[in-house]
Amino acid sequence: MKHLLLFAFLFVAVPAWAEKFGLVLHGGAGTITRAKLTDKQEADIRAKLAEARDAGYKVLENGGSSIEAVTTAIIILEDSPLFNAGKGAVYTYDGQHELDASIMDGSNRNAGAVAGVKTVRNPILAAQAVMTQSDHVMLAGSGADAFARHVQLPQVKNSYFDTEFRLQQLEKAKQKMEAEGTSFNVKNSDYKYGTVGVAALDKNGNLAAGTSTGGMTAKRWGRVGDSPIIGAGTWADNNSCAVSATGHGEYFIRYHVAADICSRKLYRDQPLTTAAREVIHDILLPAGGTGGIVAMDRDGNIAMEFNTEGMYRAWRLSDNTSGVAIYNDEMKSP
Repeated sequence: MKHLLLFAFLFVAVPAWAEKFGLVLHGGAGTITRAKLTDKQEADIRAKLAEARDAGYKVLENGGSSIEAVTTAIIILEDSPLFNAGKGAVYTYDGQHELDASIMDGSNRNAGAVAGVKTVRNPILAAQAVMTQSDHVMLAGSGADAFARHVQLPQVKNSYFDTEFRLQQLEKAKQKMEAEGTSFNVKNSDYKYGTVGVAALDKNGNLAAGTSTGGMTAKRWGRVGDSPIIGAGTWADNNSCAVSATGHGEYFIRYHVAADICSRKLYRDQPLTTAAREVIHDILLPAGGTGGIVAMDRDGNIAMEFNTEGMYRAWRLSDNTSGVAIYNDEMKSP
């Protein structure tokens, strides 16, 4: 009888979140249609998304933290020229690369971010270093690069991030800007938001989120989008959810999209998918903001919501749910 009572106590005492873990990630949203991708491009993108997903999941499966899973997956995406982050970052108007990243720990709301870095190979590691090895939340520009060198993160020449595809995008963007007589490339209807990001839940019930990007093609004057802004492009709180965003950053900043989704879940007790859908479709889109998010809550539910034609996305959960998707007519949330 004593053994039965002990077993019953242990069964009740195990928190629900300890039984479920996993992650969800994105590789950007925008005008992504089947007509715009060759079969090889689509296959390569799906394979890289799956690789990043499975690497992050393995960390979680082996008992690693959600922070470790987020950085592991994002590094793989940063090192791929397929996405607008790290190696595949877009060009600024002046033909350089200025990269942004942020990360947040849901267990204590600790966060770190870098903006406009030019020489650190993996900006997500710089953001993590700001979070764990400094008293600050965000460092920018040459100071952020200097900090990354100080903590001995791998450095590269800015030309490391060069790709022919992104150079062609810059040339087209400048031609469009000249034709329209504008100084900012913000009205390009064919723009693809290639930002990458991950939201994860580990076996200890801790949430984390991270985001990394090269920003907007032909950006000028040190423009910074939402990706390094805590609450706009990245948010994580064990009491609610973790979110990584991708899209037209100015709108995501103005409507603090990532934090708003988690606030709706926390204060309104809304299901994660409902909160995400309301913010992305009912709040952001009418204001003119396009893009999407991936999110995970403390119960292991995920959301992949976007108001564009497509969003590169992948997910894997401990209940054997997994997948990779690109287009709007593919599954959004399990």
